Amino acid sequence: MNHSRATAAGSLIALGIVYGDIGTSPLYTVRGVFANRPVTEEVVLGTISCIVWTLTLLTTVKYVFIALKADNHGEGGILALYARLRRLRLKWLYLPAIIGAAALLADGIITPPISVSSAVEGLKIFKPDLNTVPIVLVILVGLFAFQQFGTAIIGKLFGPVMLLFFAMLAVLGVKELVQNMEIIKALNPYYGLKMLTTVPGAFWLLGSIFLCSTGAEALYADMGHVGRPNIYISWGFVKVCLVLNYLGQGAWLLRHLGPALGERNLFFEMIPPALLLPAIILCTLATIIASQALISGSFTLVIEALRLHFWPKVRISYPTELRGQAYVASLNLLLLAGCIGVVLLFRESAKMEAAFGLAVTITMLMTTVLIGYHLRMQRTAPVLVVGLLLLYFTIEGSFLVANLVKFPNGGWLSVLLSVLLLGVMVAWIQGQRIRNELTEFEPLADWLPLLKELSNDQTVPKYATHLVYLSKSANALQVENGIIHSIFKKRPKRADVYYLVHVNTTDDPYTRRYSVNHILPQELVRIDFHLGFRVDHAINYMFRQVVSELVKNGEIDITSRYESLRGENVVGDFEFVILNKTLPYQHFMRGWKRLVLRAYDALRWLGVNDSESFGLDNSSFVVENVPLQMPARPELRLERE
Repeated sequence: MNHSRATAAGSLIALGIVYGDIGTSPLYTVRGVFANRPVTEEVVLGTISCIVWTLTLLTTVKYVFIALKADNHGEGGILALYARLRRLRLKWLYLPAIIGAAALLADGIITPPISVSSAVEGLKIFKPDLNTVPIVLVILVGLFAFQQFGTAIIGKLFGPVMLLFFAMLAVLGVKELVQNMEIIKALNPYYGLKMLTTVPGAFWLLGSIFLCSTGAEALYADMGHVGRPNIYISWGFVKVCLVLNYLGQGAWLLRHLGPALGERNLFFEMIPPALLLPAIILCTLATIIASQALISGSFTLVIEALRLHFWPKVRISYPTELRGQAYVASLNLLLLAGCIGVVLLFRESAKMEAAFGLAVTITMLMTTVLIGYHLRMQRTAPVLVVGLLLLYFTIEGSFLVANLVKFPNGGWLSVLLSVLLLGVMVAWIQGQRIRNELTEFEPLADWLPLLKELSNDQTVPKYATHLVYLSKSANALQVENGIIHSIFKKRPKRADVYYLVHVNTTDDPYTRRYSVNHILPQELVRIDFHLGFRVDHAINYMFRQVVSELVKNGEIDITSRYESLRGENVVGDFEFVILNKTLPYQHFMRGWKRLVLRAYDALRWLGVNDSESFGLDNSSFVVENVPLQMPARPELRLERE
């Protein structure tokens, strides 16, 4: 798909990929406000006014007009934005990025259950005592089970289904609107402000009102799949449909002033009885699409976090050839378990609303922080930057405070999930940082003469014709002590050609470049891969491609050095050495470092090893333990008699 300009096909696909979450919010947003509150004209006008202006200020202005321009080579989302801002070299800037990412993942666990439940519960109109939990669980299990096959086939149906769904929203809204045009007054922000300032307890209604905009962050994150121009065009249509439906819900409420709605869902009561079953089916399909978008977005988010070294190494597969589509089995299982837990815990969408929204407000606030730095990097006028930050800190801060009242009733779940996911990221980041601090590097030049002698020393048994090490040294003039220890200080490893392979994750999402440095011609070669944070690090495949090109250019000779094989032009053997850097006497480290390293080791054990993460499963490799650093033990110093 051409992302540089808007097309009809691109805009249709955007409907299916980008707007599932925000599009299904009319199923539960207004209902949440009046579930336990009497329906009065003042609150109806104020609620609809707040919803319209939340969609305008938060979704349209902040995300569509501002955030979409804060892209990283066409990619959006909080981690893509952070990757762009890394050049500022502000060490603490990763904190809002991982806090926002953790909260967004937590939202990915809560959104599918509430979306699917709110649609399926429409069947209760036909059978009030129907237990919808088994139906919801079957849909969710089927959805997650299908992920391993990719969504290339059903993805083509998303756009037309969502087009039909949004058309239904608009038609239902207009049907109610023509019966009571007084609701048009809600387009004036005065009624929203009046409700918040004069109606007792109205401020806390913002917790439910905020749900109308929960899909805005997903809209930003999915930009890379459809392109900014297609979102610009399609959002105009989507917003009109949403506003018409919300106005229609307000008009329906104005005709039903009186007691609280309780378990009644006004969305389904707006639908003519003859069309109710087809509408419920369409809403269920829309919620499945919304859930699918969040699941795919969660996969993308974790892969970005992994490439940015924010997440433990996990197995990633690519079931289809669609750009950016991947499958993370461990995350899929985690999300499924979380969704099942949410359904069994709350059982009804009305109760799930208490757990919904709090995590997303945290993500939005963190995105606002990063956008502020992006605007400064773009040399936007400081007055404008400060004004925008104050506006959105006020809006999102109000939503956050209003959502905090949900904490005892279920909001604790989203906070708990966010904290757990954040804990994983912090443990992984800090564990890597501590280990990197303990990693010693040595000048490579000091060891080149000995390496040359070892390579040609016939008295040492040959370990491999081609010996490949994965190096973490970004400086080509240095090499980590672990590699020196492996080659010279354990069993000497004689090889005809040594390779040092280093992977540099770039801020550009889809960079695929490499550079070669022949340090010792035909004996020591360093290969630097420059890969974007969304590129699969299949080092085995890439290394073979590079070696083939070097052979084609006559830069290296990979023919076997054994005379019997060389005469037949047999390719020499390649051996990869994976270094498992151990930390002796880890228990002697300071308390917090010891705790972090234990958590880091546990996450390494739960994830995949280096050979799997670099795609070396089918290669010849050995895993070798080498010490990171031997800590000083002055209390064990001995004196000779």
